[in-house]
Parts: sequence; structure tokens; C-alpha cells
Amino acid sequence: MAPRASNIPQAVPQPVATGLTRASIFLVVIVNPGAGHRAAIRSFCADLAALVRSVGFREQEGTLSCVAGFGSNAWDQLFGKPRPAELHKFREIRAGERHAVSTPGDMLFHIRAQRMDLCFELEMQIMARLGASVTPVDEVQGFRYFDSRDLIGFVDGTENPKGQDAVDATLITGEDPAFAAGSYVIIQKYLHDLAAWNKLPVEKQEKVVGRTKLNDVELDDKVKPTYAHNSLTKIVKDGKEIKILRDNMAFGHAGQKEFGTYFIGYSRSPRTIEDMLQNMFVGKPPGNYDKLLDFSRAVTGNLFFVPSATFLENVKAN
Repeated sequence: MAPRASNIPQAVPQPVATGLTRASIFLVVIVNPGAGHRAAIRSFCADLAALVRSVGFREQEGTLSCVAGFGSNAWDQLFGKPRPAELHKFREIRAGERHAVSTPGDMLFHIRAQRMDLCFELEMQIMARLGASVTPVDEVQGFRYFDSRDLIGFVDGTENPKGQDAVDATLITGEDPAFAAGSYVIIQKYLHDLAAWNKLPVEKQEKVVGRTKLNDVELDDKVKPTYAHNSLTKIVKDGKEIKILRDNMAFGHAGQKEFGTYFIGYSRSPRTIEDMLQNMFVGKPPGNYDKLLDFSRAVTGNLFFVPSATFLENVKAN
């Protein structure tokens, strides 16, 4: 069962609100049936931080880190009760030809470093340790594209909160005390139709995104369409914008003509990102959807809970 909050004073978070890196690996696995596999994964949880330190020590300027998240079904299998208040399966959205799919995934490993070799080595060590207890269902190597742009040519993550604002946006406090210093994360892999996108004049691309392409300046509200991506993903409650932390990465296989953006968003409540996706896929009002989806298709979708590092260190094998 999950360690009790009374045994975890002043929980330390996993490295959610860390700085951007040049490389990353997004690894999603499912848990294989069997009590032995459950015990192996629980034992691994307590040792993850030491494994990261061991690999990262080889290149201390590589800023290697790893965030581990757990899906709703996996949480019940591995930890039981209590469970995070807002943890549930990713809710798919259908609206016309637009579809935010929900795909299998019990655990997420978000590995980040300044060099891909560090990410790769840590992934190798994680998979060797977990062995037959899990089966990978998605694995993406992401890279920072030039000056933090995505493959459609626009800077990505401009409005990310920083410092304490990033902590406040991502980490649970009094709203769910048993899971303080935890976070929620939603991931989606988007494939882009770059041939069609690149046929659009730059001025039209800028209206779709809501920012200028060359110098990354937000369009004035007088000229920015209500369907602009950055308009529909802005969530305001009680007159205050609710921020999330994105660490999106470009990825691709040029020979297979499969490439796009791996979206990953951390927040202290999944509702914030779910509201964003509702606005994007359905529209606000309905029908006024994110026109970027005319050129970009979601092929995965998962919601995970990221417990604190202290929680993981207190997990016992049985």
C-alpha cells in the first residue's frame, strides 16, 4: 500500500520544475500481470533516485534528471489507497475529424539531459532493472530544435512559468495533503503534416499560432483570431491565468516522414490541461477550434500522477 502522509514530513518533489534541456526521452510502459512484477516495480521505485545519480555522475554538467509518473490503473495495482484525488484515465475527446485519443500506458519516464547519451544510458538502466515486469508501448527521443522552436517553425514554451511560479503551477499543496509535492502530467504525441503547413503564407501561420514567427511576439488582441492556439490554451479563472509547465520536444524520423511535437504538460490539477484540450478540439465556443489541428494529429494520450520523490523513496517492495 502507499506510504502514509504522516510518515512523509515535508515531502521533496521529483524534478518537475527543472530547467529546459537539449535532449529528452519519453518512455511509456505497461505493467505486466503478476505479484512478482508488482514487487519488482515497488522495489525499483525506492532506488530510482540513486540510479539517476549513478548515471548522472559520469557527466555532472549534463543535468540528467528523470520524472516517474503512474497511471490510474497502475496506481491501484502498485500502491492501492490512498490515491491522488484527481487521478483518472486520460479522457479522450472527439469533435468532427478531431480526436484526442486515449492510449495504453501505466508508467511514464520523462528523462532529460543536455546530452542524449545520458538519457539513453539511464533508459537502458531503467529497462534492465524493470526487466520482464513491464512492456514498452511508446518510446520517443526528443530534441531541442534550434532556438527552442517546434518543427512548424515557432518558438515553443515562451509563456512557461519560471522559478517559484513554476513550482506554484505544478506542485500540489493543501488541496490534497496526502500527496503534497506531487504533480499531474499529460502527454500527447502529435504528428505534423509539414507539407500542408508550409504551403500556408507566414501571415496565416502566425494567426493560427497567435505569435509572430520570426521574433516570437504575441499578436495584438485586435488582430489575433479567437481560434489562435495561444488564445484557446489560455485558461483564466477568477480573473487570473492558470499556468502549466510545458517541456515539449521535437521528434522525427525523416526517412519515414513521421515527425512532430511531443507535448508534455505538468500542472497541480489535470483540469487545467483538460480545459485547454477541450478548447482546442471542441472549440470555444464549440466549432471555434484550434486551427493548428488541421495540420497536426494526436496519436497518443495519457494522464499520470507524479508522486513526490519522498513518496517513492518510502515505497517498500511488499
